[in-house]
Amino acid sequence: MSDVTIATPFTELVGVRHPVVQTGMGWVAGPRLVSATADAGALGILASATMTVDQLRGAVREVKSRTDAPFGVNLRADAGDAAERADIIIEEGVRVASFALAPSRELITRLKDAGVVVVPSVGARRHAEKVAAWGADAVIVQGGEGGGHTGSVATTVLLSQVVDAVDIPVVAAGGFHDGRGLVAALAYGAAGIAMGTRFLLTSESTVPDAVKARYLAAAVTDVVVTTKVDGLPHRMLRTELVDALERSGRVSSLLRALRHAAAFRRQSAMSWGQLVRDGLAMRHGRDMRWSQILLAANTPMLLKASMVEGRTDLGVMASGQVAGLIDDLPSCAELVDRVMAEAQATLAGLPRFPRAG
Repeated sequence: MSDVTIATPFTELVGVRHPVVQTGMGWVAGPRLVSATADAGALGILASATMTVDQLRGAVREVKSRTDAPFGVNLRADAGDAAERADIIIEEGVRVASFALAPSRELITRLKDAGVVVVPSVGARRHAEKVAAWGADAVIVQGGEGGGHTGSVATTVLLSQVVDAVDIPVVAAGGFHDGRGLVAALAYGAAGIAMGTRFLLTSESTVPDAVKARYLAAAVTDVVVTTKVDGLPHRMLRTELVDALERSGRVSSLLRALRHAAAFRRQSAMSWGQLVRDGLAMRHGRDMRWSQILLAANTPMLLKASMVEGRTDLGVMASGQVAGLIDDLPSCAELVDRVMAEAQATLAGLPRFPRAG
């Protein structure tokens, strides 16, 4: 484990040694990856959206059996069972609750009152301002370079907006993979960095080898944004399937989405009523058509086909643009050590300015 440490308000808040976060990637961020990240001194975040409630409790207990270090759980704030999942976090003594969407003021208060650190992920300054006003302890800010659902504002621009707008620790995500990026984020005023694709491409990641090989072979220009998977901008590797989706018509897209909705309902042990309620929650406060909500069922099943089953021909591979810069599969400990050593070397190599006065 690296002797190089950089203390920030975020490391002090969550109790980790290094200002590095492994994001809660569906089908990827399971107990093995999360515990390895935690043991490396960073914050591992367990992805719960693709788990049933019982599976989530089992996964949390497995992480706890593997490590004594702090870790987090990522929740969908708009899920119908979000409160039940929050109960598990509280009952099992999980240190951090992370959210892909802004949680309600009531849910933030409930978790904080139980001693849980609340860290929503946001993609816009106004969202950061809202959750900060509601009592969030920190925010993860993802710029357009990040993988999966993404926005159009670059990380450097969005990060500058958010650190100037809120007085809680800000973690930068989207485009980070090394120690130089960590130093750059700290210079912008962030308290750490979050990485998804870089942790996906580690030896503890359970993603099949054939899928990892596709990531390692990708160039920066092979990572594209499409709305054809679920109706929302989604950054992923360009593949034959993605090209076919781009060419598909509206009717075939909706039929495919309906099949995937049925498959996800079975996978998640949800009723059709629960799916409809989740759809209503997704639609609330957002300009989404019902066709887009139906298309959203594509995401978990197409990701599962690749990330779990290894079917690069039938699945999609969410990816940050940094995939084109990654060419190895270190362990989580090796990765975190490398990031911190690179950060130290970068800081040491910066020009020295004379003191004012």
